[in-house]
Order: sequence, then structure tokens, then C-alpha cells
Amino acid sequence: MKPVRPPAGAVVRAAGCVLWRRGPEGIELALVHRPKYLDWSFPKGKLKKGEEARVGALREVREETGLDCVLGPALPTSRYPVADGRLKEVRYWAAQPVSGAFAPNREVDRLAWLCPDEARSRLTHDRDRGLVDALLAALGVD
Repeated sequence: MKPVRPPAGAVVRAAGCVLWRRGPEGIELALVHRPKYLDWSFPKGKLKKGEEARVGALREVREETGLDCVLGPALPTSRYPVADGRLKEVRYWAAQPVSGAFAPNREVDRLAWLCPDEARSRLTHDRDRGLVDALLAALGVD
């Protein structure tokens, strides 16, 4: 049986958050390590059919980090091609955790709280680094 190719121009819709908190040394950002991809990124994931992006962002953060959060300002949307030729569009929000605790799971085996400079260095994909600056600008932090 021949595999079904996605329709030309199909977009993979996803959402996520740049989680932040105030630590003893200033702003800290949460990065997640995904063993499937061997990368460090912000928590995010595909939206379910008909799911609103804000709802999906909160769900994905909870599934990947165990943390419930409150959404803040919208951050830039990331767009990039994925392996099957489709375009992935990820909507992001700044968010602060309000409850919960991280426990490793099948999607995410580590979570690290890092200062902005360390987060920029640890992020695997260049496209994610601009989100650090966007968050700091949204918070009014240099």
C-alpha cells in the first residue's frame, strides 16, 4: 500500500509556552529535553483537531512538565518545515507556573530552569533563541 502524502500546503498546528519564574538571580526559563529528538526546547506540541491554540499550549505544558501555568502575552509564532514536507506553525505564549511538579515521562526526561543566557546556549534550534529575547521584551527586562 502506498503511503498517503499530506496535501500540499498542509500546516501542522502546534502551541507551547516559554515558562518563566523569578529565581534568586533573576528571571529563569524552563527548557525541556526530549529524548526522542535529543534536543532542548520549550514545551510545545501538536494541537488536537478543533483545539484552540491557548488551550493546547496549556495542555502540552501540563503533559510535558507536570506544571499548570497561567498564560501571559503572546510571543512570536515559529514556522518551519518538518520531515514530511509540511510546514509546522507553533504559537507561543509567555507563561508562569502556578502549581504542579515535574516528573520524567516518555516525551520529556529532563527539565532545567536556566537564566536567559544559559537558556539561549542550551537551546538546540536557532529558531527558539529569539523567543528568549521576545519573552524578556514582553516582561520589560533587558
